[in-house]
Amino acid sequence: MNRLPIADRREVRLAAVRLLRGERRALAVVLALTVLTALAGLVGPYLLGKIVGGVESGELTLSTVDWIALGVLGAAVAHLLLVRYSALLTTRLGERLLASLREEAVARTLALPARVVDRLSTGDLLTRVTSDVGTIGQALRDSVPEVLTGVVHLVVVFAAVFWLDPVLGLAALVGTPFVVWVVRWYLARARDAYLAESEANGDVAEISAAVGEGSRTIETYGLRDRMVAAADDTIARSYQARLRTLRLRNRLFPVTSFMNTVPTAVVLLVGGLFYAADGVDIEVVVTGALWVWRLVEPMDRILFWIEFLQRGGASFARVEGIGANVEPAPVVAEPDGDRIEVCGVHYSYVDGHEVLHGVDLVVQPGERLAIVGVSGAGKSTLGRLLAGVDRPAAGSVLVGGVPVADLTAAGEQRIVLVTQEHHVFIGTLRENLAMAAPAAPDERLVEALRTVDARWFDDLPDGLDTALGAGGVELDPAQAQQLALARVEVADPHTLVLDEATSSLDPATARHAERAIAAVRERRTVIAIAHRLQTARDADRIAVVDAGRVVELGSHDDLVARDGTYATLWRSWHGG
Repeated sequence: MNRLPIADRREVRLAAVRLLRGERRALAVVLALTVLTALAGLVGPYLLGKIVGGVESGELTLSTVDWIALGVLGAAVAHLLLVRYSALLTTRLGERLLASLREEAVARTLALPARVVDRLSTGDLLTRVTSDVGTIGQALRDSVPEVLTGVVHLVVVFAAVFWLDPVLGLAALVGTPFVVWVVRWYLARARDAYLAESEANGDVAEISAAVGEGSRTIETYGLRDRMVAAADDTIARSYQARLRTLRLRNRLFPVTSFMNTVPTAVVLLVGGLFYAADGVDIEVVVTGALWVWRLVEPMDRILFWIEFLQRGGASFARVEGIGANVEPAPVVAEPDGDRIEVCGVHYSYVDGHEVLHGVDLVVQPGERLAIVGVSGAGKSTLGRLLAGVDRPAAGSVLVGGVPVADLTAAGEQRIVLVTQEHHVFIGTLRENLAMAAPAAPDERLVEALRTVDARWFDDLPDGLDTALGAGGVELDPAQAQQLALARVEVADPHTLVLDEATSSLDPATARHAERAIAAVRERRTVIAIAHRLQTARDADRIAVVDAGRVVELGSHDDLVARDGTYATLWRSWHGG
């Protein structure tokens, strides 16, 4: 199975800038508030330095000390309130960014070409839209705010120490080169390590899904030992990938934790020597040491969360990679009529193995066309191309002179594919119907249900507002099929492509569904992919597909008279 691509560093940066651009005002407020919070945190140590200096010189009275101490307490309270409010705004900003990212991820996943989805690893796509998005969410909620505030605090504190005394400022930087070196070493290896870990997690999800879905087959054919061995191998690779990231963390944290305490010790040592030589006041040494000590907490915070930020960055690259196969919605011209033309179409799901070979076909407006052939001949593939679900590798599928796939990508439902797979989305009945035409009034939705003879609608407790799916009303297969057909009626396409929409239903249910389909077919061009030849007999024309080519085209009587491929299929169907 193939995997989706992974966005490179430049694409990730551009995506991050795009996300932040929509929150520029909120980001500016958060940055300003963070700077204010950092400055408020410097007031207390500065006042404590004043107390020590004043007491040492004997210039302060007891009442003055009390007032300064009260100022220290007030600064601490103000700092606490600013920290809380800053964290609140930062978290809200992170949640909004996450919501935007989730919407983009869902939109890109739904916009993936069917040809790409058919060849994708289920586990890869699943982990990208679940665990990877979840990892990004935690990074946006926790890592980004913590690292952002930590960096701002570092800049403000270093600037304050240099303002206080340049020599102490240089002393505070003594551990910085070592921290920078080990962090650069870590970052150079972390992205690939975390991408490998995420990929391994996708493989575990893939084999877990395969075992769950195929458990009966595994049991029937005695494949248990083989699948257990494959699962063990996959889990072992995931374990090794996790060990790799763990080793990186084990080398990063001890070095950085040690180097974080060095600046305070150096400032005290240098400040003490300068104070002994009358080169600096005691209050400067105390204030400088307290300020530098304040560097430890944001530095620890940054280094603690930078590991998770790398994990989130790797997940961000994977989520951004979903969009690599998504083309922007094209600007299409208005089709000149409803005539469908298939010209020289070639198509393959796997490169080098064509399913369709130079197919030519014309469907006139209002025509009833049946497409027949043996299993694997390419009927359903041709139906997907006619409906614009996918694009041909070569040739064209046009309606009114415009590519059908372009119309579909632009959101115009000119041709709709109806299959035996019908889905009831979690939500209200109105939401399930209106997704085909968001601006459709309730009257149109109810009329569509009446058209497909959905009598069960009258028994719903809340009408169109009735919740469907999990936690709501559960529809049986016939009702779900009618809902799907009502959705088609609301979309009001000029052409229906029916891919044996009732083949998986029991006979009684199928009869109800066929009556609903007949109602929807009225006034429309119909292309029926017929697996049962009885369906094709009443069509205006029949296209016979064999080995990816249209080998015969004509009415039922004409094709039987030719005594060719269709006639052979017809005799086989009737046991003749």
